[in-house]
Amino acid sequence: EAARNGLARAREIIIGREFGVVVLDEIFIAHYYRLISTEDIRRLISSKPEETELVLTGRKAPSEILDEADLVTEMKEIKHYYSAGVQAREGIEY
Repeated sequence: EAARNGLARAREIIIGREFGVVVLDEIFIAHYYRLISTEDIRRLISSKPEETELVLTGRKAPSEILDEADLVTEMKEIKHYYSAGVQAREGIEY
């Protein structure tokens, strides 16, 4: 339910042109766990005005979305503070 509500809010933000850049961090993990569908993501992308930059992140992105994307980047972790014992921080990781 939280994923669906988040997706609906993202759509409102995008359609309402509230921001020039919208980042949906880890959306593809929500997709992987079947909290949202490929079609949900496609509808979101198609609702985006030309002047809005939409950034979707996360592992396991569906190939259909990658094929349609304007830009695809793969990042590799070199060092992460979690390895030193730092737990998830409110407002950053959750």
